[in-house]
Amino acid sequence: MPEKDLQRFLKKVDQLQKLVDSLEEVKGRRELLASCHTHDEVIALAESWGYQIGKRWGED
Repeated sequence: MPEKDLQRFLKKVDQLQKLVDSLEEVKGRRELLASCHTHDEVIALAESWGYQIGKRWGED
């Protein structure tokens, strides 16, 4: 894996962990996430909370 892709992967994992942590910290977030029906809805909701989890590590 090229360094650029590794860094993108690690950033995404960090963003996902912060999102998961926020589910316990911010009331109602867990329910909002659970109400999503598609991957695109999850990505959009996460982005509305300030998390960038949409790009895969090999994408530009």
